[in-house]
Amino acid sequence: MKKVEVLKLMDLVEDIKKLDELIVASRKKKTSDFVLNQYEAKKIKMVGSIINELANPPIQSIESYLLIKKILNKYYPNMPEEELMSDSDIGKIVAVIEG
Repeated sequence: MKKVEVLKLMDLVEDIKKLDELIVASRKKKTSDFVLNQYEAKKIKMVGSIINELANPPIQSIESYLLIKKILNKYYPNMPEEELMSDSDIGKIVAVIEG
């Protein structure tokens, strides 16, 4: 990985970390659902961006996939599997993985 790519990914992780902290603080302050949903949508977009970067050549590797797993576990640690199953298309894919 080139130094520029590493720095770009590090900056993106820092931005996600800051946004995640803002979401936690906003929940404690009982911020409106509308604002929280906007923060969550932005977080999803940012996590998606870093996943896209890590999953595409030339960065794509087993190590980059393990890093994706680490990012998902860090920023979505308590995501119940039932939420995956609520989307019928995603649920079908989960069933194939588990079957």
